[in-house]
Amino acid sequence: MVRKLKNALYFLVARYFRFFARIRLRRWAPRVVVVTGSNGKTTTLNLLEVQLGSLARYSHGANSSFGIPFDILGLKRGSYAVWEWPLFALRAPFAALKNPFAEKIYVVEADCDRPYEGKFLSALLQPEVTVWLSSTRTHSANFDKSVRAHVFESVDEAIAHEFGYFAERTSKLVIVNADERAIEKQLARTGAEISRVRKTQLERYEVGIGGTEFTISGVRYHVPLLLPEETFYAIAASVTIAQYFGNIPTTELKLSMPPGRSSIFKGVKNTVIVDSSYNTNADSVRAILHMVAKFPSRDIWLVLGDLTEQGAEEKEEHEKVAKLVSTGSYGKIILVGPRFALYGMPILQDRAVSFEMPREALDYLEKELRGGETLVFKGARFLEGIIEHLLADKADVAKLCRREAVWQKRRAQWGL
Repeated sequence: MVRKLKNALYFLVARYFRFFARIRLRRWAPRVVVVTGSNGKTTTLNLLEVQLGSLARYSHGANSSFGIPFDILGLKRGSYAVWEWPLFALRAPFAALKNPFAEKIYVVEADCDRPYEGKFLSALLQPEVTVWLSSTRTHSANFDKSVRAHVFESVDEAIAHEFGYFAERTSKLVIVNADERAIEKQLARTGAEISRVRKTQLERYEVGIGGTEFTISGVRYHVPLLLPEETFYAIAASVTIAQYFGNIPTTELKLSMPPGRSSIFKGVKNTVIVDSSYNTNADSVRAILHMVAKFPSRDIWLVLGDLTEQGAEEKEEHEKVAKLVSTGSYGKIILVGPRFALYGMPILQDRAVSFEMPREALDYLEKELRGGETLVFKGARFLEGIIEHLLADKADVAKLCRREAVWQKRRAQWGL
């Protein structure tokens, strides 16, 4: 009942903040670059920051129908407590009249967690440029209703159509992953110039302890982080953006990433931890598996948490991941959550172990680790709470995702 009420009020309340955000945005009048899509938005945003630097303002940590208006208004959420909402409601009219930001470019990450979100946010942002590199099944449960109502033939089409509003409202340039058929089908909606990035442009991909190297259209790019092969789309897009705004693109990409996105830590017993626990879907799992296949380790253990918010596609998506994992060579496969137990174990059988609760998976890992393994974490079910207990340096806890008090309380309730 509470969730239904929240959903019913979501856009009603969001319109209030959008109204004042629009006032400040018009007074500011930046050139708006929207970064959207199912996967890789934050990586793309950070790569654009590498290329554009201080020329632009960036919407770090804000990508929703509330987060983006808050970012424009300069309202920063702290405790995520209920009392913040009336306070922000009172502050919004005054924030709209504050002096505009100094930067002339606004690079903003925009998500589509639910139907109408793309339409809602694109009406506010009216982008000059849109970067759209993926469209896949994230938050699929929210789009099931439109499929059942025969508005769209599939949830994939419903999701792509929502992202397509950003392309539709773009005035100058849309940069897309041309290998995504779902994206290509939406491009008739835009009158802007289209710049396509294709897999054939990637000539070399190497990953190791020193980071990741990409050779794209004859140019070598180095990133001092572990990144999936699919990141080349974002690198190519960032180069196009740099050129569009008159910058000379850099090839040494000193990228910093938010927590939970392929971070590397030293673990107990001389293990290596690859933390990609922030979120997941089948396509992002595929990308991570491809990346770790090139990692210089002989003993890789996978810890996979449930794929959440998949709705009617839940069974299909978990089976898809299980089949992907079944083709690899891993020291151990640890599944965490009731969905993988139900849908993944029949495929993986004795190749995997399954636990419903993250505390059980942690107990298993602490018992079974011999030393020297590489532990790859991907998915939901509070995997960051498991990682927290396996770090060699406890100071690294601050570098994990979901450090806010509300998440610490929830992990404690789950025995972590």
